[in-house]
Amino acid sequence: MARILLVDDEKLSRAVYGDCLAEAAHEVEAVGSAPEALAALAGKPFDLVVTDLLLPGMDGMGLLAHVKESWPRVEVVVITALDKVDPAVRAIKSGAAEYLVKPVSPESLSHAVSRALTTRRLLDENASLKQHVQLMEMGQRLATTLDPAALHQAATASFRQLLEATSVLLYTRQPSGMQWVRSGGDTPPAELAAELLARLPAQARGPVRLGDLPDGRHALAFPAFEGNTTWGYAVTLAPAPIPEAAVGKGAYLAGQLGLALKNLGRFAEVEDLAYLDDLTHLFNRRYLELALDQEGRTAASTRVPFSLLFLDLDHFKSVNDTHGHLAGSKVLVEMAALLKRCVRDEDVVARYGGDEYVVLLRNADSGGALKVGERVRRTVETHKFLAREGLRLHLTTCIGVASFPEHATDTVGLLDLADRAMYRGKKGERNLIYVASRDFEASPPERREALR
Repeated sequence: MARILLVDDEKLSRAVYGDCLAEAAHEVEAVGSAPEALAALAGKPFDLVVTDLLLPGMDGMGLLAHVKESWPRVEVVVITALDKVDPAVRAIKSGAAEYLVKPVSPESLSHAVSRALTTRRLLDENASLKQHVQLMEMGQRLATTLDPAALHQAATASFRQLLEATSVLLYTRQPSGMQWVRSGGDTPPAELAAELLARLPAQARGPVRLGDLPDGRHALAFPAFEGNTTWGYAVTLAPAPIPEAAVGKGAYLAGQLGLALKNLGRFAEVEDLAYLDDLTHLFNRRYLELALDQEGRTAASTRVPFSLLFLDLDHFKSVNDTHGHLAGSKVLVEMAALLKRCVRDEDVVARYGGDEYVVLLRNADSGGALKVGERVRRTVETHKFLAREGLRLHLTTCIGVASFPEHATDTVGLLDLADRAMYRGKKGERNLIYVASRDFEASPPERREALR
């Protein structure tokens, strides 16, 4: 059953057409002029308008144009006594679903109305299908994004587009708790972001209304949960309450965001494992290469210096031979901890291989690197290794220093020079720091092994 507005200035036509449509189980309201039709349309929803072309006050073409502009989902069937092609073409081009010429039989009217309503239903279904496809595509984009910045940007943009919010605030779960990470649309002040954060529950499995803001906007939080964990929230700020149908779509999108945030966390864990040394939990050689490449490119454009410390433990082989490889492994772990205490948080400490370590000192020239190297040397020299095991071993280290751009302007050459400087100390008294020089000769592998 459909709600139909019948517009005809002839009382008899209204009665005949109205009875025909009522017999087809439609709800019919009949009026005699275009102004009356517009008033009826403004007062209640209709599915279809059946109108004559010749009307007092405004002709049927004017009414058709007004209906399609103001109520585009309402279909229009035009009836006229003019048996001409031109008005029919104009009516169809203006959006009429059907064009009938009087006299119109009940069967013709019933069929025309049925076709128009079927067209509207198919268009609505098509629009709904497009919305569902769009929603699924949005969700798929979120669920498969593994770059944090790209995910945050896509999430705020998707929620804004889907829910027509003026602003979207994204919060994600961090080790220290839920944190505001990005905004889309109108950027709110930090105080508002903090206030909304305070209103968020620790866990939620459905949309949470956070109340109204001083500016009249409505705040609605969509929890991005996956499994038993809320991984974040997308908080929408809208001038009016979001309709329930749209809230359901937002909840679906939040579920995909939760899956993405969970995958992002897992990916970060795997990525960390790929770049961490299994024994010492320092960065490994693979990560060092990436960090050097990035630092080299940055330094090449900014001309800000950086330095490398290349070091290994003196006579480490004797530790393994005398106390066993398990003790040797514990020494390497202790050495890693000593190095971390001697440098800044922004510096990169990596296990290069065996008992060799490399420290990338950001924003440090050779003078600064020498000071850090001496701190490391003294710390190792005075430390008693394996004290808990009762061994209290005394070890020393040789350290090579090379700086960008003083000694080399390419990272491969810089690392090689720091390595050569370190082995220069191995050839001498040990427990020394050497600064790189371009005339260093590389030691052959067999000589290096003997120097251990």
